[in-house]
Amino acid sequence: MPLTTPTSTTANAALRQYGVVTANYWAFTLTDGALRMLIVLHFYQLGFTPLAIASLFLFYELFGVITNLVGGWLGARVGLNKTMNIGLLLQVVALSMLLVPAPLLTVVWVMAAQALSGIAKDLNKMSAKSSLKLLLPDDAQGALYRWVALLTGSKNALKGVGFFLGGLLLTLFGFQGAIAAMAAALALIWGLSLFLLQRDLGKSKFKPKFKEIFSKSPAINKLAAARLFLFGARDVWFVIALPLYLATTAGWSQTAIGSFLAVWVIGYGMVQALAPVFTGRAVADPTDQRAGIFAAVRWAAILCGTPLFISIGMVSSGEPLWILIGGLMLFGAVFAVNSALHSYLIVRLAGRDGVSLDVGFYYMANAMGRLVGTLLSGAVYQAAGLPACLWVSSGFLVLTLLISVSLARSNSH
Repeated sequence: MPLTTPTSTTANAALRQYGVVTANYWAFTLTDGALRMLIVLHFYQLGFTPLAIASLFLFYELFGVITNLVGGWLGARVGLNKTMNIGLLLQVVALSMLLVPAPLLTVVWVMAAQALSGIAKDLNKMSAKSSLKLLLPDDAQGALYRWVALLTGSKNALKGVGFFLGGLLLTLFGFQGAIAAMAAALALIWGLSLFLLQRDLGKSKFKPKFKEIFSKSPAINKLAAARLFLFGARDVWFVIALPLYLATTAGWSQTAIGSFLAVWVIGYGMVQALAPVFTGRAVADPTDQRAGIFAAVRWAAILCGTPLFISIGMVSSGEPLWILIGGLMLFGAVFAVNSALHSYLIVRLAGRDGVSLDVGFYYMANAMGRLVGTLLSGAVYQAAGLPACLWVSSGFLVLTLLISVSLARSNSH
């Protein structure tokens, strides 16, 4: 992957750091996906209802909102290498919390472990995404877009692999054996990262005050709002409504549901990694950031009606399940391009000094969207079923489109 850098030494150093950041992110993501599947399957075997299991993840999302705000400020003060390593260590601690004897694995204890895991995940993600801004010069926008797309896409594909890994480890080693194996592997990665990750990466030249955690940039505020509704539009049907529909209405087994969700996430991640191919090189024009914003508007418009058409098709068709599966595959592909564009735009629009402040604020909105989507997924599904969740999803996407149009207009001059 070519880089536009002053010297080949600088380019090689940047590439090595990209490799370390990516390896950390991959290792964390595998454990994150596997842990989610382990908890779902293990507590389902213990007789917990699907909604009760879903509640175990609410703190995971809630603390993601808080972590992105505070983590962005912390990264600017102490460096992204430290926040990434703190995230890895916290995940090891969260996994270790689940190694207590089975009678102590209460709902409250598991929710606390998930809260810690949510903090760890968003520290890791914020650090990884922010660091890319600093590893490339401002005129290497094409490389930046490819690097962001590859990091983001591979992460989501590996999260799907993690779903499979969680089920496999549970079968081979049982719940505690699987948790112990993941904790040991991630502890090794953490130890290596302490030595390999560049010191003071992302440390701001100024010491930002805590009140500066909120972005003062109108463009970043609008992009963050668009991201909130974009991810709310996905999770309002994906997190609770879809698995429950497949289990109750379609009669699928837990294994089949887990496999379908894993395949969907892997495919979604693969399309994300290839987003630069679908959107074209003009998106990353180093002399004009408007091209990327206009591309976000176009792809949001394409996605906007997809959930609505799926809902109408399910109600009017004699084969609602196949309409749903085909429609969600299409949704996943178009959504992946939207997500990759947004991930690139925040890194591009963020300030180079104190980049984690802007990126942290942006991913706070991302986490808020997931939290809102998760809560609405259970409430709307219980009240009116999956088609209603898809209607809400379309409404959120309309808001994403309108905010994106506003962002484009404000950057048109």
